[in-house]
Amino acid sequence: MRTHNKVSQSSLTPATTLQFLKEGNQRFVSNLRINRNLLQQVNDTRDGQWPAAAIVSCMDSRTSAELIFDQGLGDIFSIRLAGNVISDNVLGSLEYATKVAGSKFIVVLGHTKCGAIKGACDGVEMGNLTGLLNKIRPAIFQEQTIKTDRTSNNPAFVDAVTHIHVERSVQAIMEQSAILYDMIQKGEIGIIGAMYDVETGEVSRMDETLCCGATQMVSVAEVTNA
Repeated sequence: MRTHNKVSQSSLTPATTLQFLKEGNQRFVSNLRINRNLLQQVNDTRDGQWPAAAIVSCMDSRTSAELIFDQGLGDIFSIRLAGNVISDNVLGSLEYATKVAGSKFIVVLGHTKCGAIKGACDGVEMGNLTGLLNKIRPAIFQEQTIKTDRTSNNPAFVDAVTHIHVERSVQAIMEQSAILYDMIQKGEIGIIGAMYDVETGEVSRMDETLCCGATQMVSVAEVTNA
């Protein structure tokens, strides 16, 4: 299995890239991962890289995007930080991944039993972590269906907040980056939110967040007013 090169990357579309990631996760869950020669891929990528996708995921040790989507060296840009929160640094990285390096798809990948989400639900304050968790708290305020035990002790509440946070993160990317928004509107790249289940290894697409050209999720204005 060879890594992507300039020709193979240029032949990809947002739709084929999303399918490419779906098939990779299916292989991972089925324990049918591709046998790659990683040293050969080191050699193949020594003069450049042509990743197909950029994935913003949590730093949780169980959520390595390369493993989850059964990818090799040079296949994806992996941006990992607690709670998969969106910041200027993340936006700049995504702009580089797509506008400069040619990646065709962005995935914001949340996961079940996320420690950052739990910490935000419990109002944890600790050094620089406080500011990071503050970026998650709007999802807590937006979640209004669960009225009791709105803490990390309630798995249903944590799960609901996680889904909202992923959705808001997808929307924040479009709201805060004119470059990415323009590329998405033109169908040059796609974006979607997804959830990784730490118990099964399965990635579930959040199709309501899918956006690529004519395939449009809720408007940015609706998101901003939420």
